Amino acid sequence: MKAWRPFLGLLLALRLATPAAAQPLPPPPPPPPGAPAEGRPPLVAELSQSRVEITTGFSGTDLLVFGATERLLGPGGDDVLVVAQSTPEPMVVRRKTRVLGFWVNGASARFREVPGFYLLTGTRPLRVMLPPEERQAKRLGLDNLPLRASGTQDPSFREALLRLKQNARLWYEDEGLMQVSGARLFRARLPLPASTDTGDYQVSVLLVRDGRVVARQELGFQVVRVGTAARIADIATTRPMVYGLLCVLLAAFAGWLGSVLFRRG
Repeated sequence: MKAWRPFLGLLLALRLATPAAAQPLPPPPPPPPGAPAEGRPPLVAELSQSRVEITTGFSGTDLLVFGATERLLGPGGDDVLVVAQSTPEPMVVRRKTRVLGFWVNGASARFREVPGFYLLTGTRPLRVMLPPEERQAKRLGLDNLPLRASGTQDPSFREALLRLKQNARLWYEDEGLMQVSGARLFRARLPLPASTDTGDYQVSVLLVRDGRVVARQELGFQVVRVGTAARIADIATTRPMVYGLLCVLLAAFAGWLGSVLFRRG
């Protein structure tokens, strides 16, 4: 028995030197209710196309903005707001005045930044989703467009500009263009009229929660002329004299051809 004591002591020393088995860590606490999962954005959106081509037969088209949200949409949940607009450009609004039976140009106001196209739609009316101070700070809605004018400061010029754009279906707010399905999927229709200008367009998709904008995604598309329409526009821009002469000749030919056809009939 004494002969085994050294071996028993060695085994006891090795036993004491071995570290204790690792204890399992407690599971992490669950995320708070309503918090998005790690790595998953609260808002995802995309456009149906990034390029709109205008030809000689262009009569307007529709674009789609579609996407999904992390939380539920609707009463008691989140809201989605879509704003589409073209690059602002200067614009002059003139008042017609009647002088001796003729209408002539009177006072005018020059607006420095006027979007040719502006559309706003959402899951609910804008006035319900956001308070006035938030709408003004984010410049959301037709009433909050930064239309700064030089010259005459009469507010009637701004009202006239707003009326002209709305009558041409180039500026409007319409929550009927937004549809929600599955409580998390949304789809917004962007109707572009036949008078749509070429250029770059910006689409902002906003996630609204408790009267505040909590997430934002920027999209964009281009409107370009192609084919015969592009060549005519290029001639009108680079060679206005040639374009005017061609228009006069074409009108004269159409008048002559019409007179010949009606005379034969």
